[in-house]
Amino acid sequence: QVQLVESGGGLVQAGGSLRLSCAASGRTLSIYAMAWFRQAPGKEREFVAFITWSGGSTYYVDSVKGRFTISRDSAKNTLSLQMNALKPEDTAVYYCAAASGGGYLSRVQQYESWGQGTQVTVSS
Repeated sequence: QVQLVESGGGLVQAGGSLRLSCAASGRTLSIYAMAWFRQAPGKEREFVAFITWSGGSTYYVDSVKGRFTISRDSAKNTLSLQMNALKPEDTAVYYCAAASGGGYLSRVQQYESWGQGTQVTVSS
């Protein structure tokens, strides 16, 4: 099992930036990819971005392309999400997740390990 702990959420005005981090521990050698998901009140958890752990290939949902950047430090077992040009609709609890399988990993069910989440609130 992989344990994940997020940090870095907060309150920011529209147009501002935040950087989220996620520290992984435990069976990190089993990680194929890590991702960020988010869940707004009353909505389902949705995919934001994922990155393959060894090769560093990145994939984003269209709504964050050009604004968010996912990155990882494999040596330190950390995942990051740099969020720029934030919009009120980005307000949500953000979760990091780890998957041991391959493919296009954009579904909640594809991830075995989850963090506790960190709140991001963007005011207009």
